[in-house]
Amino acid sequence: MDVGFCLDCLTEALNQYGAPEIFNTDQGSQFTSTLWINKLLEHGCKISMDGRGRALDNIFVERLWRSVKYEDIYPRNYVVVAELLLGLTEYFIFYNGERFHQALSYKTPNEVHLTGIGGGVKIVDHFSDKRVSSKEEMGQRQSAVTELMPS
Repeated sequence: MDVGFCLDCLTEALNQYGAPEIFNTDQGSQFTSTLWINKLLEHGCKISMDGRGRALDNIFVERLWRSVKYEDIYPRNYVVVAELLLGLTEYFIFYNGERFHQALSYKTPNEVHLTGIGGGVKIVDHFSDKRVSSKEEMGQRQSAVTELMPS
């Protein structure tokens, strides 16, 4: 939950891949900090945040982190940061290049990315509650983002 670590990762990603049009996060303290928000604004990114306590707003990323924890972090029980960094590097190579994903028709993310075939999964494809967020809920999200932006 340290903004410094997250900011370092964000800066590296922006430098390596450029700025996205929209950057979405949850409302964790590292993502609502002035440093984080200013970095995104400096790069012209629009800021989007999931509603508080709304894991389903970004379910694919939530599922990714569940997989990381239960398939790598918990079983390997890292002791030092260097081991963690190496282990996570290895895990993400596996996750993207070798691990088949049900939501991608049992293809790897790399396969889908390189071929453009098998992606396009939508959250409504997997859940029976297909309701659209109410205007009030959307207004609350916009207010949360606006409150966080510096004047």
